[in-house]
Amino acid sequence: MEEHGEARPAAAEKGFAAQWHHRPPVPIKVSPFFCWPPDPRRMLMWIASRWFAIAENVIVLAISLVCWRWFQPSLEEARTLSPGWIGEIYLRNILLLLIVAGGLHLYFFVWKKQKMRLKYDRRDLAKDSRAFTFNNQVFDNMFWSLGSGVLFWSGYEVLMFWAMANGYAPMLMWSTSPVWFVALFLLTPVWISFHFYWIHRLIHIPALYKAFHALHHRNTNVGPWSGLSMHPVEHLLFFSSVLVHFVVPAHPLHILFHMQHQALTAATSHTGFEGLVVKDRNRLALGTFHHQMHHRYFECNYGNLEMPWDKWFGSFHDGTDASHRDFKERRRRQARSG
Repeated sequence: MEEHGEARPAAAEKGFAAQWHHRPPVPIKVSPFFCWPPDPRRMLMWIASRWFAIAENVIVLAISLVCWRWFQPSLEEARTLSPGWIGEIYLRNILLLLIVAGGLHLYFFVWKKQKMRLKYDRRDLAKDSRAFTFNNQVFDNMFWSLGSGVLFWSGYEVLMFWAMANGYAPMLMWSTSPVWFVALFLLTPVWISFHFYWIHRLIHIPALYKAFHALHHRNTNVGPWSGLSMHPVEHLLFFSSVLVHFVVPAHPLHILFHMQHQALTAATSHTGFEGLVVKDRNRLALGTFHHQMHHRYFECNYGNLEMPWDKWFGSFHDGTDASHRDFKERRRRQARSG
């Protein structure tokens, strides 16, 4: 059994449903593209909900297009490493995270515009807690996100743009491969999911967890700033998924989308609310119950729903009472064997 070096919440011994202020419809389901028998209707709905509606993927792609058009150095400029364009990228990413994570935090936790509607955890974010840097969860999370997180996010972008500009990373152009150009946007979240599971599983090895990942898991109750609140070594691993484009050709727009998807959806997926309610309807999916359970229980749901690694390796918690009983029994077996 993994040793995390901190006590689990007392609520872990209560009934599963009683541990949550809000529990969405369960069981949680993974991507239909990895389910049998094939369900074409659900596959189409899965794609439509992520790419033909107001959704994270669409919003991030729109942000990437704006950045590429108006706030991106040319490849000619990127051939030479210089403080000017590197600083522009760093400043742009600071502002993006302030707008997205900061805006979500203000809306949900400061102004409380949605009150407790669709909030998973009934607790507020921690204050006067020695578990956090500055004894404050929000200040802690902002420090690690803006300090280390944006630094590594920007560093990987600089590396990729410089490598593309100098021919070290292969380029993909719309004019020569329009189908693959579009397909790469669709496949990027799937690759990120693949990469995330394996690096996340790696840093749950007890020694690595204690040294690095425990910082992120201070957040058993999450907020928008929790998503990128990580140790610098974890940031180094987390953003390294973009290095695939030293092999797989891409356009600078793909790099922007890839990096902004990782950074900005870390904020949205840790919002702590299932979605944004407008006129009594959930109009924008945000934090996933799947990952919220990982922060509460540690030893389940290491990946996300784009790929079913947790199902294949027996660590999937689908949010049902039966699944929670199985999870607790699995943890007891691990404790006896460890």
